[in-house]
Amino acid sequence: MKKLGLDAADIRILSAVQQHGQLSKVRLAELVNLSPTPCWARLDRLKAAGYIRSYHAELALDRIMDFTQVVVTVSLGSHRKAEFVRFEDYVQKQDEIIECIATGGGMDYVMKVVTPSLAAFQEAMDHMLSAELAIDRYMTYIATRQIKTSRPNLAKLIGKGDN
Repeated sequence: MKKLGLDAADIRILSAVQQHGQLSKVRLAELVNLSPTPCWARLDRLKAAGYIRSYHAELALDRIMDFTQVVVTVSLGSHRKAEFVRFEDYVQKQDEIIECIATGGGMDYVMKVVTPSLAAFQEAMDHMLSAELAIDRYMTYIATRQIKTSRPNLAKLIGKGDN
């Protein structure tokens, strides 16, 4: 489903910000082929409309420290709204859980968990299991290498980019 109200220049601005983060007015204007003042006004409008959630740096965590990354799939025992809410509230409060998506099909959630060690991961899972979150079953997958991490190509996703 496509959202309305974005033109090609808006898409170029969002793509540039997604790829490069915060940019100077002049550099952003160069990247999206607009003059600086109208480009900056568009960026302000996109921010105000909530299209840009935040700016952040992607750290090379593997260069900073050793860590354990685990993918965990979770299935709840029942599908009552209160149990989904309780589980999701718990997940929001756990720093070790860096990503969590709700899924349809065989599992209810897929999470990415990062801890300093495998023992710390097990401790985090023990806390989760003792928190009465109606977890029926879970599977863990130890990540051994990061093959790819990226953000979607916005222009291509919308259908306005090169194929």
